Amino acid sequence: MTSGSINHIGAALQRVKHQVAKHASCGGDHSLRRKLLVGAGIAFICTSILAIGVIGRSFDDYRRARQNLRGLESYRIILSAANLLSAERGPSNSVLGDADVTHGALRERLAAFRARSDAILDQLSAPSGAGVPADLLKPVRAQLLEARQEVDRVAAIPRERRGLDDVQSVIEGMFKVVDIFQSVVAWKAGMLMASNPELAEPIMTGRIFSDLREYGGRIGSQIMAPIAIGQPMPLKNLIDSNRTRGRLLELWSLVGDQAVASRGDPRLALPLRDAERMFFGEGLGIVDMLIAEGRKSGNYAMTADQFTVRFVETLKPLERLRGVFLDVAIERLTETRTGALVILTVTIAIAMIILAVLVCLVFAAQRFIFGPLMRAREAVIVLAEDRPTVFHHERPHAIEMRRLFDAIGILRESLAERASLTRQLKQQAETDGLTGLMNRRALDMIGESQTSSRVMADGVCLILMDVDHFKSINDRHGHLEGDRVLKETIESIRPMLGVNDLFARFGGEEFVILIPGRDVGEALALAERIRRVLETKRIMLSDGAMVKVTASFGVARGSLGQFAWRRLIEAADAALYRAKSDGRNCVRHSQPAPSLVPDIPDEPDLKKPPHKFIAAQ
Repeated sequence: MTSGSINHIGAALQRVKHQVAKHASCGGDHSLRRKLLVGAGIAFICTSILAIGVIGRSFDDYRRARQNLRGLESYRIILSAANLLSAERGPSNSVLGDADVTHGALRERLAAFRARSDAILDQLSAPSGAGVPADLLKPVRAQLLEARQEVDRVAAIPRERRGLDDVQSVIEGMFKVVDIFQSVVAWKAGMLMASNPELAEPIMTGRIFSDLREYGGRIGSQIMAPIAIGQPMPLKNLIDSNRTRGRLLELWSLVGDQAVASRGDPRLALPLRDAERMFFGEGLGIVDMLIAEGRKSGNYAMTADQFTVRFVETLKPLERLRGVFLDVAIERLTETRTGALVILTVTIAIAMIILAVLVCLVFAAQRFIFGPLMRAREAVIVLAEDRPTVFHHERPHAIEMRRLFDAIGILRESLAERASLTRQLKQQAETDGLTGLMNRRALDMIGESQTSSRVMADGVCLILMDVDHFKSINDRHGHLEGDRVLKETIESIRPMLGVNDLFARFGGEEFVILIPGRDVGEALALAERIRRVLETKRIMLSDGAMVKVTASFGVARGSLGQFAWRRLIEAADAALYRAKSDGRNCVRHSQPAPSLVPDIPDEPDLKKPPHKFIAAQ
């Protein structure tokens, strides 16, 4: 309620009191009239205050729903811009692999894609678009211009004289455009979730879908350089491709649960099946075929353009998946906004009706009840001064007032019930259903939160733990037994943690222990104690079989915050990768300590698959 409304109601109360005093000066004949006016004035003021409060709440709901809708629509434009910047790599790769530098069709297609990218960047900076600040878009435009110039420069070189490093450098320059643009995505996502926490789920899920498209296109571009110039596949390209594949599979395991189970919309089922069949089936199959050919020789079954055309077609289901998800989210927010507007309109109408009825009742009572009673002035005055008697005669009005307060009580109970359900849903959304630990989404929110970074200003240590060879346990004993192993492993670790330590499931068989205020030595010692406990523990399965579980640990120290959290995760992940490369069942630190972490070998063991890691989004 605004101060102006309160002042207005206060002025009305003063006028009512003035009228009451005027009628009281006329003598006892007007005592019932005076009581009627005082009662009506009090009822009118109370009803007005109540109505303004309810209307204000309804208006806040409508305003918040409208802001959520506008915010998600602008976020969708930003994700579309990221997709177009990523898609520009396709025609650029085709031009880089073209033997005829005057090939008009490829050039025209590249020009069309560049125009689309420029148009949506202009839309982002426009006030009617996403409203992205110019200083955020400036480095994106600068890198995009530089990358395009490099594409044109290398494409102008005859194909037989193009070097692998030149083509690879151009492709990585295009990668950098999307990487820089992620700051725009993160800015918008952070701003929306800070002002509207209820948007966190569609924002994070939409970003996962966008990352699926980006990494899907990136895995093709990572093997494009040797295909473009007809050379064997270098080791670096194989490693980058395998790492991206791991990210894709992890992202896919996440969206399979979030898109269907969480959103519960059947419209997502078909795009999910198409993405599974076309990209993860056909698209990655093409990549595997070309990698196999590249490892044998530089003779590929496809040209760069042919590969681009076929592979881009398999990426379209990923784009449709993101679009359908955002369509569903925007549609639901539209329904919420419309519902809030209807409630606001109905609330205003009901409030006006109540006030009008109150005024009508006052006039009706004065005409049909108090008029006849004034002819028996003495009896009415005595009756009016007898409060129990007055209450008895006013009983119909008292019933109506009780009904109003009953309605308010029902509203309060409904709000309390909704708050309870909200708390339950929040707890479910932030808790891993299998282990009961904090899940990845809740951990990222803590890690990226500015409040958390201030509370843990002295820094934190992060232990990233991966259960060794867990897939073999699932394959040999089944997933239910694998779940049993995870649960008992967690129960073995819990007693070793402090009251302020955060324990979360990072995904699959990976877990995170976040330790505030400790130095790296203490964190390494804790990880080593956990490793030894797990190494000596034997877990009995339901069939009586005993399973030995070991784990690998990566330890890093850093701080919290939107960008610092990502660097901390990357450091711990790198240490975990070193632990797994060194034979698993060991502890490694991102900056190795001589006493606990041996130097890593100069050449990695290429027979062991690279560790999967998803950057915090």
